[in-house]
Amino acid sequence: MTAQKRTQKSAPDKSLSCIFVAISVPIPGLLFRMPKKSSSDLEGEPAPKKLSTYTVKLDDTQMAKLRGILASRGWAPFEVEHSRFAFRGPDCNVTAYSSGKAVIAGKGTEDFVTMTLEPEVTLSPKLGYDNVLHPEWFEAHAGLDESGKGDFFGPVIAATVIAQKSMIEKWREAGVQDSKRIAERQILAFDEMIRGTHGAVVKTCYCSMPKYNELMSRPRANLNLLLAWLHGTALQQALAEKSVPWGLLDQFSEQPLVQRELARKGVKNFELRMRTKAEEDPVVAAASVVARAAYVREMKRLSDRFGSKLQKGAGPLVKKQGAEIIARFGARALGDFAKLHFRTAYEVVRDAGKLDELPLPEPKAKMEW
Repeated sequence: MTAQKRTQKSAPDKSLSCIFVAISVPIPGLLFRMPKKSSSDLEGEPAPKKLSTYTVKLDDTQMAKLRGILASRGWAPFEVEHSRFAFRGPDCNVTAYSSGKAVIAGKGTEDFVTMTLEPEVTLSPKLGYDNVLHPEWFEAHAGLDESGKGDFFGPVIAATVIAQKSMIEKWREAGVQDSKRIAERQILAFDEMIRGTHGAVVKTCYCSMPKYNELMSRPRANLNLLLAWLHGTALQQALAEKSVPWGLLDQFSEQPLVQRELARKGVKNFELRMRTKAEEDPVVAAASVVARAAYVREMKRLSDRFGSKLQKGAGPLVKKQGAEIIARFGARALGDFAKLHFRTAYEVVRDAGKLDELPLPEPKAKMEW
């Protein structure tokens, strides 16, 4: 392999891992879609792959209008949990959820959106107009996102991706989007593609679980401050590889914590913007994929040590596995797998009768509204 690629895998004996990759050539064997060509160049070549899924937010009036259109045109209704309605059409399905989101899926998605949904329901043409509606998406910039913050097991991982227009267009055409909308296998495949893109800069930073728990047990410890440091470190390393004028962060705090961290690190001539739902930006979406893929790999390593697949999130199955960890390895070993500042950790250790072995502070009572 001729790629100049630097990676550092976290290991149990290392307390902090800032894993970063700067790729100068594609990974051999990966197939990438090329940038769009002129019509004269396309003769004899297959057409670009059409969109197969699309999600849109609709108000109640638009929902009712969509339902009426589908019913009047003979689409077959079917049941989907938590949905207002769902219809099966000739080449795509439409599912409208109680949250107000409508999901179109199938080979006819793009045609349905451009020929029915936008002209008859939303009255707002957007699909295919991102260059006009969101020109900043295609500027050279950095995207920042994190993964693992709400999961009991595994680390919190911050990721920065720096990309420019040609890369962004290729990733969008391939289907890269917010990792929460993508299956785990696809996340890993997209991560490999992003890291293998010529000229892309990818950096991740996270603590080992023992180091994470040590930091979070300190007086006045704050997860958002730690996350700001992780983001600042990954971004600083990315900018050292390729300078861009601005970046976008998926907002996790009202305070400009990452901006302050960058100032402390001496980062200059760079504007970090932040907003909620920043994953709409394709470079932030790429960062969300990279962060989640790194989290998935760390969870695989922890699962191998545990002996079976550890669950994500913080639900009942997670508590059961936490109890199994204590039974197999002892209470203190829980900190090698899990975030001990979670209420779940206290409850698992308390229920196992092991607070003398792992004395966690009792969490504050939940607020009842």
